[in-house]
Amino acid sequence: MRPLRILIADDHEVVRQGVRTILESQTGWSVVAECENGLEAVGRAEETAPDIALMDISMPLLNGLEATKQILKNRSETQVLILSMHESSELVQDVLAAGARGYILKTDARRDLVNAVISLSEGRPFFTSKVAEMVLEGYRHRGASDSLNEATLGNRLTARERQILQLLAEGKSSKEMASALNISVKTAETHRANIMRKLDLHSLADVVRYAIRNKIIEA
Repeated sequence: MRPLRILIADDHEVVRQGVRTILESQTGWSVVAECENGLEAVGRAEETAPDIALMDISMPLLNGLEATKQILKNRSETQVLILSMHESSELVQDVLAAGARGYILKTDARRDLVNAVISLSEGRPFFTSKVAEMVLEGYRHRGASDSLNEATLGNRLTARERQILQLLAEGKSSKEMASALNISVKTAETHRANIMRKLDLHSLADVVRYAIRNKIIEA
């Protein structure tokens, strides 16, 4: 088994510890970074150059989908494996669109995690059986409709606006968002206004409902 450098991103320490134990039981595998939010994962991936990044979806500051996009933009060699408790078909399609090559459920981690990491390290995708069924169903039922559903609307946002959207849904003020993203308060407020306009949202409650429906944050 060839040596592998692995990054783990999950906001629950007990999950990170359990995953780390499974991974480091394999000869030559090492966890080079543990991250508790997506923003940290992006920075640590750039610093540590992991072969594999294990990513939860629902994390503070930056969710796993946006973190995946940024990690792959900065370092295309890294293979991203999503490790999540969610299993909706819409979310699986979003994960694939973000560039992740694997998706396993946390409930299947003990059984599937090692095989999933091996598959990705060899350039092959890996999906938990339930997720694989969803992928197939998603392709079977994918329509040609061009209607503007929520996913289409969400695609109108820039990467920075998607970050701001999550922070807004988490209840962060303009000042807190500016500090987290190293931008000015005025820029944060401009992004907020653009998001509300593009998604046709009219209140913070609308933002939160949108974020929950699209699995950007957890209810």
